Amino acid sequence: MSAADAAVRQLVREAIEVYDSDPAARTTLEDHARRLEEPLRVAVAGMVKAGKSTLLNAIIGEEIAPTDTGECTRMVTWYRYRDTPRVTLHPREGEPRTLPLKRTDGRLHFDMGATGAAEVNRLVVDWPAKSLREITLIDTPGIASLSGDVSAGSIGFLTPKDAPSEADAIIYLMRHLHAADLNFLESFRDTAAGHSGTVNTLAVLSRADEIGAGRIDSLLSAREIARRYCSDRSLRTLALGVVPIAGLLAQSARTLRQSEFHALADIARLDRAEREKLLLSADRFIRPAAPTDAGPEVRAALLERFGLFGIRLASALIRGGLTEPTPLAHELARRSGLNELLALLSGQFQARAAQLKARTAVAGIERLLRERPCTGTERLAASLERIQAGAHEFRELRLLAEARTTGLALASELAAEAERLIGGQGIAPQQRLGLGREATDGELRSAAMACLRRWRTVSENPLTGHAAAEACRTVVRSCEALLAPEADGPGPPPVTARLKLGAEPAPSRRATA
Repeated sequence: MSAADAAVRQLVREAIEVYDSDPAARTTLEDHARRLEEPLRVAVAGMVKAGKSTLLNAIIGEEIAPTDTGECTRMVTWYRYRDTPRVTLHPREGEPRTLPLKRTDGRLHFDMGATGAAEVNRLVVDWPAKSLREITLIDTPGIASLSGDVSAGSIGFLTPKDAPSEADAIIYLMRHLHAADLNFLESFRDTAAGHSGTVNTLAVLSRADEIGAGRIDSLLSAREIARRYCSDRSLRTLALGVVPIAGLLAQSARTLRQSEFHALADIARLDRAEREKLLLSADRFIRPAAPTDAGPEVRAALLERFGLFGIRLASALIRGGLTEPTPLAHELARRSGLNELLALLSGQFQARAAQLKARTAVAGIERLLRERPCTGTERLAASLERIQAGAHEFRELRLLAEARTTGLALASELAAEAERLIGGQGIAPQQRLGLGREATDGELRSAAMACLRRWRTVSENPLTGHAAAEACRTVVRSCEALLAPEADGPGPPPVTARLKLGAEPAPSRRATA
């Protein structure tokens, strides 16, 4: 635990004592205290049929989130780590109750009995998945649903007006960039979590395989679109990045079954002309008369699990030499875009979990001091000011948010380097310095020293404006931290994604190097 984290926890405890006679404020502060102890909360949000539950299953590595159009997809569902599986229904009225667990064809089903989605506040799924140890995932109903109540419930949960959002960060799925997407992301940024001093959203271009009509090169087209979205100024201020994902393929790759591999291998062995005819359309693929040993039912199940794009890609990979299920599953997951998303999720959210949660708590206390002052808040305000002035992690988060929103008062090349050095592409030393994962300690130290000299020079340049100089000082401190492992520890290891199956700164002169 860093000194900043410890200071924020102490600040929350002091605030609870100060607001002991204010039940509403105390409840809010106790919630902040719990959140500091819990894993980071990341909500999966997006429009209807964007593929949220499918992507959530891919991240977890198991099919535990319902992907049909039943009642369970119309309510907020939490997925948390616990040693013993359990599903708990929290009704809007009455006491929580445990639901029976049932698996059908490898998929988890929730039996809510006669209870409708409108009567449920949330479902909580406790599950022993390793991917949930450090992160709690929250599946939300579709925004802009045909059902106004469903859509309002989702928006109310993620962007409440009179309370902090229960999500620390968001993975936002979109099939295309629409005004409704930007409006929602703007709303989330206006919450306490969004005001925490950083951009805390990852955008996903979902169902990317459909962009090219299921062609085997569909993801290449999707990557071009994602790169264009990344450079879109309106989205760049709201999201840390845009990743194209073939969600259905990612989910199926993470849960590939032996029987499915054999059926895919059988299709891959077909003559090219026969195979291309079979994969021409979904109707052709499931027709009774087909030149393959896999029957219509098997092929229909395969189509539901992989889609034509996944079947085409798997066939090509098997013909290319991936003749075992495990290597095939890993390659399918990599090509689906899942690895890139997991790396961003790890490098941007999980690696910063303590800072994000602490900054959210600080923003919540700031709001209380502003809106509900009482006896003793002067002392709290002084402690708060000391934390904000002394915590370099918070200065990095604020500068990163400034870089993504109003922009830094620096030349474009320097602004890009500054964003990287303060952790805009991940907080591992290799990522901050723009080096490969295999960089040696000597190479890291040499690169950090060169950056430190350059940024000190820019900071001390008399032509550097005040706002730019403030930014430079934060970058200099980040460089110094990279050169002081004996003081701050060896630093976080390089971030890897390992898959296992089963307000605005004052105008100033732009600084130049």
